[in-house]
Amino acid sequence: MKYLEAIGKKAKKAFEELRVIKHDKIKASLNSYNKSLLKNKNKIIKENQKDVKNIKREHLVDRLILNNQRIEGIRHSINEISKFKNPVGRVLERWSRPNKLNIKKVSTPIGVIGVIYESRPNVTADVAALSLKSGNCCILRGGSEAINSNKLLANLFREVLQKNKINKNCVQFIDNKDRKIVDNMLSKMNKYIDVIVPRGGKGLVDKVQKFSNVHVIGHLEGLCHIYLDKSAKLSMAKKIILNAKMRRTSICGALETLLVDKNAIHSHAKEVINSLIESGCEVRVDNRLNKIFKNKLKKAVEKDWKTEYLDKIISVKIVKNVEEAIQHILKYGTLHTDCIISEDTKKAKKFLDGVNSSIAMHNVSTQFADGGEFGFGGEIGISTNKLPPRGPVGINQLTSYKYIVTGAGISRS
Repeated sequence: MKYLEAIGKKAKKAFEELRVIKHDKIKASLNSYNKSLLKNKNKIIKENQKDVKNIKREHLVDRLILNNQRIEGIRHSINEISKFKNPVGRVLERWSRPNKLNIKKVSTPIGVIGVIYESRPNVTADVAALSLKSGNCCILRGGSEAINSNKLLANLFREVLQKNKINKNCVQFIDNKDRKIVDNMLSKMNKYIDVIVPRGGKGLVDKVQKFSNVHVIGHLEGLCHIYLDKSAKLSMAKKIILNAKMRRTSICGALETLLVDKNAIHSHAKEVINSLIESGCEVRVDNRLNKIFKNKLKKAVEKDWKTEYLDKIISVKIVKNVEEAIQHILKYGTLHTDCIISEDTKKAKKFLDGVNSSIAMHNVSTQFADGGEFGFGGEIGISTNKLPPRGPVGINQLTSYKYIVTGAGISRS
């Protein structure tokens, strides 16, 4: 597809030019973008309202909406990203060999990052800022449901780059809605794109991982679990679980399955479940729990343990102990974020060591699974890959490295 190839060529050229741009200019561009977002706030909200009006999948509305508060959230992220030191050219390690060989491991940019994402327009601003700050260029393919919001956010960024005398093609947004674009990005753009980041539902991620001939920083579903131990403080457990499930149900760090210690059924489970129901959450439970509620709740089936609801729904299961909780997570989890609520430090350690999640938590809401909350300024996604990078991917995770080896006329015998 000539359209995509032209975008790829522009991205490669922009990346070569970016490598010699002074970092102060990059910082100035991010600060300018921040001001531009403030100046154009009403325009952004107006474009976003067009998208919200057109959306057909109601459960995506929360992800899609941009209001004053969320635009301020984007501006805060850009501001935090801007403050970081230049992540490129850092000496990560250095050592000398007995033969006087001197070796340095130095951070480098990756190149051109292709991001395919759905629903959330803040991703456009976050990815553009993170990519530029880490010396990379990006090609963005947002979902059609957020086309107006994404297009404006990307264009404002490109205007700022041009004003700061940086090639505007460091950020390119694909506004062509043709579905074949994604297939071609994955299968025919490996000459131009160095890494692909999918951010969306299971269908999108599966497709990317199956068909991409470019390296993928995978972001699978956020099927997040909490194991509620008998030793947990009830007041803390209720607070954490309600926050993890109900603060924002549509984000990948939202709690989907609650696993309860069999010894905590009467002391904890009843009250926690009642508080979830009172907050407007549909609770699906196993047979043992349903007997306690006189079979008035919806019964959880096998499919529920595999489901990322992204809605006001939670599945709850009784398990024998922490070991059984770990086994459930190993079977059904998506390597995203899993938590234990417990005052027993030995059980907590067993859980944190036993789960294979990219983020393992103790007495913390799973909604903290976020690059901004980790102090990264923002994130390009949460990687559920087993190989690095894992967890929230910020500017330092968007760099690669090379070895620089020096000596004084050393020859190998």
